[in-house]
Amino acid sequence: MQPIQSDISQGTSRVFRRRRPGAGPPGPKGLPFVGHLFDVRRDVLQYFTDCSRHYGDVVALRFAGWPTLLLTSPEHIEQVLVRDHRKFVKNSFFWRQVTAIFGNGLLTSEGDFWVRQRRLAAPAFAGQRLSSYGAVMVQQTERMLDGWEVGRGRDLHHDMMSLTLKIAAKALFDAEVERDVAEIDDAVNVLANEIAVRFTRPFVIPDAIPLPSNIRYRRALRRVEETVARIIKERLRSGEDAGDLLSMLIKARDETGQPMSDRQLRDESITILLAGHETTALALSWTWLLLGQHPDIQARLSEECAAVLGKRAATVEDLGQLVFAEHVVMEAMRLFPPAWAIGREAAQDCEIGGYPVASGTTIIMSPWVIHRDERHFQEPAEFRPDRWRDDLARRLPRFAYFPFGGGPRICIGHRFAIMEAVLILVTMVQRFRLELQRDEPVETLPSITLRPKGGVWAAPLADAGSRG
Repeated sequence: MQPIQSDISQGTSRVFRRRRPGAGPPGPKGLPFVGHLFDVRRDVLQYFTDCSRHYGDVVALRFAGWPTLLLTSPEHIEQVLVRDHRKFVKNSFFWRQVTAIFGNGLLTSEGDFWVRQRRLAAPAFAGQRLSSYGAVMVQQTERMLDGWEVGRGRDLHHDMMSLTLKIAAKALFDAEVERDVAEIDDAVNVLANEIAVRFTRPFVIPDAIPLPSNIRYRRALRRVEETVARIIKERLRSGEDAGDLLSMLIKARDETGQPMSDRQLRDESITILLAGHETTALALSWTWLLLGQHPDIQARLSEECAAVLGKRAATVEDLGQLVFAEHVVMEAMRLFPPAWAIGREAAQDCEIGGYPVASGTTIIMSPWVIHRDERHFQEPAEFRPDRWRDDLARRLPRFAYFPFGGGPRICIGHRFAIMEAVLILVTMVQRFRLELQRDEPVETLPSITLRPKGGVWAAPLADAGSRG
């Protein structure tokens, strides 16, 4: 786990081993049987960073019986995610650890089936449908802020998780989950903690084995499934076509005219609901931690909100003028990308960076490492939203910044997430100034996503220009 106050810009000189003719990629020597799993368990973020610095852009690792390559070159990542994407699948050792959660949903499915499901869901995240979610985002945020007390400390990470869950449920499923939020939040925390352990385990322990951790895991998953089942059941009973994502899934028919199976409807709904809220919640949690550490930047953000919005509520039409707010979110996602690592598995023998890659090799690409690489970003450990001025995103190598992945399997909700993060952020800034309540570093918890261990505690303070 990596304390956020550590300065990773120190010691970034890159010392690469020279490749021996005919040899595979360089990498650290691992232990018998477990390989590098113990190193990863101690501090995976720092370990991957160190591997990149010392061994180069293609690093050979081993997780028990699974040979692995860590890629930290934008060019090689573009090869895997874009140019040769058909040679790589998501069905890696790591994803097999969480099949019980996501099943065969968009996050994990492959081939023609994935293409069909992606095309089915895409309209819910584009065009006028996407814009229509803006009002829900702002209204739900204002409802949350109405319950805040000036000066009373709160865990912003918990608040953001609850808020974005309500937004995802209302916008994509036209459902209210107010009564379920606390239990789902607890369940998601249990799932995330267990997944973090599983990712550093040298073998797969079947969920059916009644270990205490498996019992907690199954119980937490069952709680999420119960909420999703209730939402689907209520919609099927009403027969209503709300024009939302859930209606699209229910109306979908395959080439034989058959509707989606109950199991597939469950898989897609859980995938969208969980993935559709956690990315934004984490981006905002880290954003507020950074803004609390940089009150001058928080003040500039407040000034932009006052200039663009005055005291009225933000709308989707304002996004083009809220430039600094967008840069703040982009910079927070550079330093703390919610998807801190992206995995694939080689489906056939191939070559990356001149090295042979055998079928079955796990490929890991880490936005955490690449976003903090001084080859792409000056003073990479510093929180500097202004670095995104003058269209930096277009001037960077294509995969020097990729918080949502890339290629055909780029996160389907990436525009939803950015729009949501900016609208929530500016709505909060209009009402309050937030002051951190704890001085000690917040540690990262790398699970499927990058979570702040122990939360982000801050107190809302009234701002002179706030609207109430």
